[in-house]
Amino acid sequence: MYSSTFVFAKKQFDDEFHRLDRIIADVAKEIPGYLGEEAWENPSTGLISNVYYWESLEALQALVQHPAHLKAKANQARWLDGYQVIISEVIRTYGDGVLDLPVR
Repeated sequence: MYSSTFVFAKKQFDDEFHRLDRIIADVAKEIPGYLGEEAWENPSTGLISNVYYWESLEALQALVQHPAHLKAKANQARWLDGYQVIISEVIRTYGDGVLDLPVR
């Protein structure tokens, strides 16, 4: 299993940003191998983090190569004040089973 974490500082979002964001989220959910996602905001830094979980790198690549994702990436400077993407292989998950998260 893999996770792709997109950490960013936002500028001003416009209608095109929200449209592309919805399309990308919908596309991700339709890709075989998509497991789920989480979003976090750090109030002290203002940074936002979106974490997607994937069964394989091929599933992740399907999203990365989608035209809506490529368009958003090409225009990111309009909406973001910096970003970083972290791709990780998930070695293990564990917990008490109480939380309903996309991965277990």
